[in-house]
Amino acid sequence: MYKEKYPSKLLEDAVDAINSLPGVGRKSALRLALHLLRQPQENVHHFTASIDKLRDHVRYCRTCRMISDEDVCSICSDNSRDKGTICVVEDVRDVMSIEATGQYHGVYHVLGGIISPINGIGPSDITVNDLVNRLRDAEEGTEVIFALSGDVEGETTAFYIYRQISGLGVKVTSLARGLGFGDDIEYADSLTLGRSIANRQPFRP
Repeated sequence: MYKEKYPSKLLEDAVDAINSLPGVGRKSALRLALHLLRQPQENVHHFTASIDKLRDHVRYCRTCRMISDEDVCSICSDNSRDKGTICVVEDVRDVMSIEATGQYHGVYHVLGGIISPINGIGPSDITVNDLVNRLRDAEEGTEVIFALSGDVEGETTAFYIYRQISGLGVKVTSLARGLGFGDDIEYADSLTLGRSIANRQPFRP
């Protein structure tokens, strides 16, 4: 197999590192590495320092598992949010998409993935137990909204969670299916997603 010959071992190491990112091929990695070489040193140092800080200092909210700079994220600590409505999502990107609609004023629970046996992801690999424990202490009338993708894995995850929380006395709903089967929330337009939230329906396993 053809392999590039690099004039510098340092350049090759940088290409290898950038190539390890998802969706970045070796040609793109080389282009990015050469681009960084052409930038002022202070720009590159700021870039790498930001990545170091992200990895070393970012936290996960102790309540909802959202990425945060503090122990409790800005959404959970906002007293104007409806703490009796918890939207269950796969990851941080889904929170950002829903927040962009301006149609949701409750709080979240971030699973950190969905159940996918083919990828070796089981219930213990996501934050289902954290959600169950959270709901045990929830007030009467709490609503849980499943905002998961409509594909088989998303439906499987929703059904599993429903079985775990069905005896806790919470109301369980899901997004209205303005989203097509298999659609990712991350890629839904704000209007469609906002309508799906506003018109949510009782969850039917």
